[in-house]
Amino acid sequence: MPERRTVALVTLGCARNEVDSEELAGRLAADGWDLVEEAADADVAVVNTCGFVEAAKKDSVDALLEAGDLKGGGSRTQAVVAVGCMAERYGKELAEALPEADGVLGFDDYSDISDRLQTILAGGVHASHTPRDRRKLLPISPAERQTTTVALPGHGDQPASPPGDLPAGVAPASGPRAPLRRRLGNTPVASVKLASGCDRRCSFCAIPSFRGSFISRRPSDVLGETRWLAEQGVKEVMLVSENNTSYGKDLGDIRLLETLLPELAAVDGIERIRVSYLQPAEMRPGLIDVLTGTEKVAPYFDLSFQHSAPKVLRAMRRFGDTDRFLDLLATIRAKAPQAGVRSNFIVGFPGESEQDLAELERFLTGARLDAIGVFGYSDEDGTEAAGYEDKNEPETVAERLAHLSRLAEELTTQRAEERLGETLSVLVETVDEEDGVLGRAEHQAPETDGQVRLTGPGARTLTPGRMVEAKAVASEGVDLVAEPLDCEEAPR
Repeated sequence: MPERRTVALVTLGCARNEVDSEELAGRLAADGWDLVEEAADADVAVVNTCGFVEAAKKDSVDALLEAGDLKGGGSRTQAVVAVGCMAERYGKELAEALPEADGVLGFDDYSDISDRLQTILAGGVHASHTPRDRRKLLPISPAERQTTTVALPGHGDQPASPPGDLPAGVAPASGPRAPLRRRLGNTPVASVKLASGCDRRCSFCAIPSFRGSFISRRPSDVLGETRWLAEQGVKEVMLVSENNTSYGKDLGDIRLLETLLPELAAVDGIERIRVSYLQPAEMRPGLIDVLTGTEKVAPYFDLSFQHSAPKVLRAMRRFGDTDRFLDLLATIRAKAPQAGVRSNFIVGFPGESEQDLAELERFLTGARLDAIGVFGYSDEDGTEAAGYEDKNEPETVAERLAHLSRLAEELTTQRAEERLGETLSVLVETVDEEDGVLGRAEHQAPETDGQVRLTGPGARTLTPGRMVEAKAVASEGVDLVAEPLDCEEAPR
């Protein structure tokens, strides 16, 4: 009997990439591959790269180099393959710059990932992906995109195996555009892709060029995947895409998310639904009502502000200003005073003045955000802003980044302190001797927004996946310390 092939998936970047990796894992498991956690234990190491900003691209290159070092070094690894956004964005250019990668595969290769890896593992050569503007592959009219055959990671084109032939732990197809999926971890939290691509044309962002135009997944597929995740023990589902506020526009109903959220929250076993990636300019009163007033839907707002000075926002091809953004936050908090809000900001954008920076500080000071990400501007290939003339000097960008980062840390620490005394709904995620009992409250998304450390006698009874009410009693930066309420003390 031939030895089974093994593969490890190394995932970098955002939650969307994590979903894509689990789709690849499902495809490979369905075709007989054994999945292992460590690249050194795998015949093939597949690195799911990020191509968003320079720091993320560097991390992706480092991961490829690290995996490449395993070959011939006493490990099992025989081949290293790059997939994901950086591979899609640069293709042949990445292959030429990194001979350590035995293959560079684009999104179009995902449906045949098993064959591609087998060819590479056997010493064959698969032509490296040739990048192209994926926006041009889909119809201009959103309503015409649902019938496309273009590869959309996380949307479909599953192998032909009928559900009964799939190995344990692989999601069965729930519709004609539903992907296979296999979980790569056992945490009680998982992301579900709501849509792919983006129709916005922000001058600093290259994502639409390699992720394509916006296209929604059908509600039945989102619901089916959520039900399957619940059967796998998932308690919290986070909806991800490049822009969740546009969900449904290509399905004929821009308010479809408001209808879908209560249905997802009603899935047996699911304790919390979280929505990420919201555009401030597209926030609707009805969506705010559902996010703040639906049981099991977290009143959580991941709002992509990027800046608040009008001149800078217009140069970014975005909308809004400080006062409009503060009014939006006031509307949200009038309906849900404990609502969580996070955002990211770019400093040093071309043409940004000291006055613009002061305007951004005014917004941050008044916004009371729970989590703030600050990035220094850098040119991105193929973006409009890369051609702008009024660039700030790199030293100026670095100084503003350091200044805003310090302010952000101070403000988010203050916001955490404001939450002392609140009753939090905490999902327990890990329990171990070294770190104790850790979880997240409604205002904290995975990876980005801090966590809650549960202490006191009641914490001894808790296990991962349990939702518990707890009182916030202390803060540690953006993290909180809380004591569970109404938990029986574990017997001695």
